[in-house]
Amino acid sequence: MKLKPLLDRVVLKSTEAEETTKSGIILTGSAKEKPVVSEVVAVGPGGIVDGKEVTMYVEVGDKVVISNYAGTEVKLDGEEYKIVRQNDILAVVE
Repeated sequence: MKLKPLLDRVVLKSTEAEETTKSGIILTGSAKEKPVVSEVVAVGPGGIVDGKEVTMYVEVGDKVVISNYAGTEVKLDGEEYKIVRQNDILAVVE
């Protein structure tokens, strides 16, 4: 199956959390932080949302930072995705 977002929605896949700190300390499962950076896997077409024209600024493959509690989590074919509105994306990582 494939997720095809509508309007101003974006489908994201979380990147893996770091297993070790910069100083070399190995983190246990409970000490790992929730991943902040996600990869864009699908982008909706934009269009008229709530009476306003929405232009999509992200593309498939972009790495982005989102709000911690934004979006809806979806599990499809054993993979976990998050569907968010474009305005829940805080920044593009370059």
